[in-house]
Amino acid sequence: MAEIEKLPLTSLDIKAHQLERLKEIFPEAFTEGSKVDWDKLRLTLGEAVDTGKERYGMNWPGKSECFKTIQQPSIATLVPAREESVDFDTTQNLFIEGDNLEVLKLLQKSYLGKVKMIYIDPPYNTGKDFVYPDDYSENLDTYLAYTGQVDAEGKKFSTNTDTDGRYHSRWMNMMYPRLFLAKNLLTNNGVIFISIDNHEFDNLKKICDEIFGEENFITCIANTNNPKGRSDDKYVATAHEYVLLYKKQEITFAGWQPEEKVTRRYNKQDEQGEVYREIDLRKTGDNDRKDDRPNLFYYFLFNEETGDFYPTRDESIPSGYTQIFPQKENGELGNWRWELNTALKNKKYLLPKFMPNKKVWSVFEKDYFSPEKRIKPTSSWTDKVFNSERGSEQFIELGFKKEIFPKPKPIGLIKKILEFTIRSEDSDSIILDFFAGSCSTAHGVMEYNAENETEIKYICVQLPEKTEEDDDAFKEGYKTIADISKERIRRVIAKIKKEQKENKTLFSERQKPQDLGFKVFKLQKSNFNIWNAGVEKTPEAIQQQLFSHVAHISPEAEQEAILYELLLKSGFEVTTSIEQMSIEGKKVFSIAEGELLICLEKQLTHEVIKAIAERKPTRVICLDEGFQDNDQLKTNAVQMMKSKGVVNFRTV
Repeated sequence: MAEIEKLPLTSLDIKAHQLERLKEIFPEAFTEGSKVDWDKLRLTLGEAVDTGKERYGMNWPGKSECFKTIQQPSIATLVPAREESVDFDTTQNLFIEGDNLEVLKLLQKSYLGKVKMIYIDPPYNTGKDFVYPDDYSENLDTYLAYTGQVDAEGKKFSTNTDTDGRYHSRWMNMMYPRLFLAKNLLTNNGVIFISIDNHEFDNLKKICDEIFGEENFITCIANTNNPKGRSDDKYVATAHEYVLLYKKQEITFAGWQPEEKVTRRYNKQDEQGEVYREIDLRKTGDNDRKDDRPNLFYYFLFNEETGDFYPTRDESIPSGYTQIFPQKENGELGNWRWELNTALKNKKYLLPKFMPNKKVWSVFEKDYFSPEKRIKPTSSWTDKVFNSERGSEQFIELGFKKEIFPKPKPIGLIKKILEFTIRSEDSDSIILDFFAGSCSTAHGVMEYNAENETEIKYICVQLPEKTEEDDDAFKEGYKTIADISKERIRRVIAKIKKEQKENKTLFSERQKPQDLGFKVFKLQKSNFNIWNAGVEKTPEAIQQQLFSHVAHISPEAEQEAILYELLLKSGFEVTTSIEQMSIEGKKVFSIAEGELLICLEKQLTHEVIKAIAERKPTRVICLDEGFQDNDQLKTNAVQMMKSKGVVNFRTV
């Protein structure tokens, strides 16, 4: 009998994925059974292999467990919550309520290499931050216990105090697996921005150097978010925090829209209408003397009558020409900023100019402001849009009390990052924030789309961290931080819709309406009874798991929840278009315009199998239960699918 292949119901196997990537580059280093032959790999790499006992690197208690955590596939799923969503069937935006480690694992198949930019504002480990389990093991059971979906005894989520003996280690054990998995989701030209303060800056930098590679570090931005400084600091009032920026491979930034105080410097215009500013070519610092850098000393000759103008080392002065040299204000000879060859190649960007107040001639560079020569951002961000007080104001403007969520990130920070990252060809990119908090990222993306007619999509992930009963948030009806997140998105949507209605002229030229919706999904255990290889190895635990597999599908599972789990674990985005149809009296779901057909009926017939095959989808998934132990129907189904070119037919 022809066997139908089973659909894997776990997340992407990271270990297998890493081995596949290694095999693509070094196939000669693999033996039968896809085992790595380390001796051959060393021979291939030659001197690049470090065989010494002492190596440069970073280690801490629990680091080896981080890799076990990464390699352990998730057996969870994401269940849709329509009633908490806006425009569920049409929107491309996602809010996922759940532990971000499990969620990142579940996104690996569907979103691998698809995320253009990640921004996160993780816990700073100040001693009061909400962090993760007390030991190194972290899995779905930890999350289910925390959210009360199973017996809450055992692992618990807590704060990480600086009196703990493994204060830094616990934070690093929390961050490392998440950043490792996040990197997989980035496009090859993707970037990650991470906000952090001085408590864990050095540890975060070393973790990122290891995961992304030192060569992919772009910069560390000093973000002045509190110009007055923190009054409770002991010695120096801290006025800034940091934003670490890494790329995955190579990236071309969109450029940076400078502030008005920068653009107003470009106050000249040429005959073609191009805007530029004049920059003195002289180097006039105390250390810029002719004798120090003789290669930067030469002359310009200028004929006022003919306009002839050129650089030269020849000291002779032809008749009718003025000799211009880099003279400092004190009369001392200085240098030019450009070497002679550079000046010869770029002579069209230079102009001689007499300065009456200084009574000397000089040469000025015409520095153009144009798309070809964008102004680079600096590593110091001081604009008031980055101010943390502005973040609180924007939160209050949506009708929230300030005390409900302290110090939300200002949306100006998000919008500036988008402006920096998103080029015209990236206007429909996916942006991910897996420490979403109050969802400043979603807020910033929606406003950026409204202002720029882009179609950027966001995925925000937030743990349903419980609010305390004496907190203002709890009193206002928000039982978890995730509840605040979702409500903020709804209020931003209402605000933008109101603005668009009141200002029809501004938004009338949009080619298509803005996506002002979001799908809500919640992390839960699988709808299928999946064998958990990580279960405790005791007779009682194994026996309990065996009994749970008598019924393959959870009796509480709803058909839509099963459908989305199959989508996710088949590698489709959960925002993929779904069409419900009737084929031979049976309900069938068409995914991505017929690329995948899913039938969840519990009584399949020869007719429906044949009709599905005749539609020639790329992939088909049916419930194993639907064959009702009819081996002949299974065999016929396999043959029918093969005959119609269905390359992937699986059951669950």
